[in-house]
Amino acid sequence: MSINHGAAERAPLAVRFGAFGDMVLLTVLLRQLYARFGKRVDVISSGPWTQPLLEGQESLGKLIVIRSRRTPYWLAPDQRQLVAWLRQRGAGPTWFCDVSRGKDLLHRGGIPEEYICSYSSFEWSPDEGFPDRFVRMASETPPAFAGMLPPPAPAVSRDAQLVISNEARASADEWRAQRGLAGRPFVVIHPGSAHIARRAFRSPVGTDRYWPEDRWGKVINLVRDLRPDHAILLTGTKAERKFNDAIIATSGAKDVYNAANELSIRTLLPLLERAHSMISIDTGPAHAAAALGRPTVAVFGKQNSVLFRPGGPTTPAVAVTGLVDGVQDIMGITPEAVIAAWSALVRSTETSVNHSVKSLSRA
Repeated sequence: MSINHGAAERAPLAVRFGAFGDMVLLTVLLRQLYARFGKRVDVISSGPWTQPLLEGQESLGKLIVIRSRRTPYWLAPDQRQLVAWLRQRGAGPTWFCDVSRGKDLLHRGGIPEEYICSYSSFEWSPDEGFPDRFVRMASETPPAFAGMLPPPAPAVSRDAQLVISNEARASADEWRAQRGLAGRPFVVIHPGSAHIARRAFRSPVGTDRYWPEDRWGKVINLVRDLRPDHAILLTGTKAERKFNDAIIATSGAKDVYNAANELSIRTLLPLLERAHSMISIDTGPAHAAAALGRPTVAVFGKQNSVLFRPGGPTTPAVAVTGLVDGVQDIMGITPEAVIAAWSALVRSTETSVNHSVKSLSRA
């Protein structure tokens, strides 16, 4: 098909209707496209977490967030506003990072299929995580623009990165002061997930990301034994607060705080940035902590621990998996295995930091 020169000159557009962790990982694609085009990337997404996660990224252009891509089009004013914006913006090179739903909105907005580089069009290697796939994807060109776009840029980074404002850091410091935690070292534990939150009136037993309260309680006690001077913060959403309470009661430990439903994302991120480390179920905040450079251990259920490794392939993170009858299953993970991974990771990270400090002092 023939295209006008202006279409090839437009800033890249990325589309990802992702969960919390998905949007953390998307920062790899945005930085890579920015390096290639020298233009900020416009983004279409959904979810209240997207704005606080992506704001501040040098690579981010216009961000459009809709409530849901699943709502029928004629019942969704925000979808119609998005389509109007797309038509006004004009079609250009587009990267669609989902498997199915949502591409119809691009077509309604005047972006033909040949202008789109689609995630589902590629065969991915099983040993690639999302960041590696996004680096590859940013180097690809939508069919209609063959030979018309800037050449691929060398990989900027294979890890997600988040930008935190000083205002957000001040908010986190204020929260810590209110809790009597100012100046204290602390470990963050995030045991819940949306899988548990959705089952508020049903038992979570058997849910893929449910790891029993007594195991989390044992983890708390083991952390307390190893770091007696550290406070322990349990984070989560409002729906996860009771789960956290049950874990704390099971542990019987002191100096443990339930922060579920107390932290906005803008406050949570700088709190993670200043944490000693994090132990989490496989969920979004684990990706954020790893992207912020904090030692992070994630407890995995059936999810692919290579594809969804927290933050990217070289972050200070460990994905812990277990087996039941030869099949990957969260119930095959013991608290001792989690703490062994956490201890080794913390030791490695602290050794690396100390080595860097000594090297700088010698210089």
